[in-house]
Amino acid sequence: MNFVTLEFASFLLFVLVAGWLLRDRDEAYRAFLLLCNLFFYAVAGIAFVPLLLAVAVLNWGTAHLLARFRERPRVRKALIVADVAAHVCLLAFFKYYEFLVLGLESLASLGGFGMGLVAHALPGTDMLFPVGLSFYTFQGLSYAVDHYRNPDEPPRAFLDVLLFVSFFPTIMAGPILRARQFLPQLGHRTWESRDVQEGFALILSGLFKKVVIASYLSEHIVRGVFESPEFYSSWAVLAAVYAYSIQIFCDFSGYSDMAVGVGRLMGFRLPENFRSPYLALNVQDFWRRWHITLSLWLRDYLYIPLGGSRNGKRRLLLSLFVVWTLTGLWHGAAWNFVLWGLVLFVFIALEKFCIGSFLERHRFLSRLYFLFLIPQTWVVFRISDLGELGDYFSRLYPFLSSGESVFAGDLLRQLKSYWWLFALGILLATPWPRRFYEKYRATPLVWLPLFAVFWLCLYLIATGTGNPFLYARF
Repeated sequence: MNFVTLEFASFLLFVLVAGWLLRDRDEAYRAFLLLCNLFFYAVAGIAFVPLLLAVAVLNWGTAHLLARFRERPRVRKALIVADVAAHVCLLAFFKYYEFLVLGLESLASLGGFGMGLVAHALPGTDMLFPVGLSFYTFQGLSYAVDHYRNPDEPPRAFLDVLLFVSFFPTIMAGPILRARQFLPQLGHRTWESRDVQEGFALILSGLFKKVVIASYLSEHIVRGVFESPEFYSSWAVLAAVYAYSIQIFCDFSGYSDMAVGVGRLMGFRLPENFRSPYLALNVQDFWRRWHITLSLWLRDYLYIPLGGSRNGKRRLLLSLFVVWTLTGLWHGAAWNFVLWGLVLFVFIALEKFCIGSFLERHRFLSRLYFLFLIPQTWVVFRISDLGELGDYFSRLYPFLSSGESVFAGDLLRQLKSYWWLFALGILLATPWPRRFYEKYRATPLVWLPLFAVFWLCLYLIATGTGNPFLYARF
């Protein structure tokens, strides 16, 4: 069950009505919310509900053991290392097992051994990837690490930890919650008319981004060009690059908007996950605005513990290399994601050590540099086959190969038919719609368009238009 279905709309209506009736019965509401969380996740994959429970038990138990051995630092360190190792093993097995096997196969073949040697030596797995594993393992791990860092903080009850790990609006694709953000709200939920307005507005804006902009760009421009770039001109291929940049923003920020909106209707305030990322001036600034909860998680639980910028340039480079390699792997078990992370590492390192001061002095050039670079990195993110990736860039830049650009009129045909998708996508990537909403929220200037969006999205959902969320596989 994802957000863009009539089934989810019915489920959400039930949750909201029942939650309102139980608003003054805290224990009953927590039990009800837990059942809703588990039901939502079970629909996505009932076989993996025990895994979700195991993550909650692991981190709840670790927090209690940390509290028990508060005066024994060595034991506490061993406990948190074991907890981290357990999460790494979970991710390695369910998410990266096949990737590791293929990597070992490649090494074996380079060593002169026959293909299939490693695959026969190691057990195979045909298991599906647990939906949302990357998100709820990060949430659970942050709970245990925060208790390690704050030994005087009392551990929470198991029910609260399980509610935190399994919270259904965020379990599929974030935002990544912190326990200190979520747990205090369990007993202090509030509903105001502004929260209801804001919640519905966020849900409708997210639906429009996903169902209209992202889905139509994918269907009519991105998919065809990326699958067969040889049939398109270089300009059309470039247009597809920027179309995909808009698509992935509208897809993921659309989901985040809906998650935050659903949370707001339920009485929870969830963290912001996007802040006009395409208005950034450089790659570093972009990642302070894109998937903010992941960037902050990696900063607090990986970059800073590795030393960050406190111990000289070498340690800084090492920290950045580890963070961005793992960032790439977090997004998917494929070499293109590793390459994508390394490309970002290279440019962030260049900005820190070489070109950062120049970009700060020349903001116009900095913006051109950013708007050229980031869409190119999304190509690496999009195409999993490295050979096809080379073909795409060869078509994008004909001077890199002997091929000629063909069908020069295809770009004009695309723009003639779908210019409005580009225009709306660009507009939604700016803070202007939000400012307009805040200024005119109580007027027909806001609610009439939102009413139209509601019926449009309802029609498109009912007719089966749309694609799965891009980040749902992470």
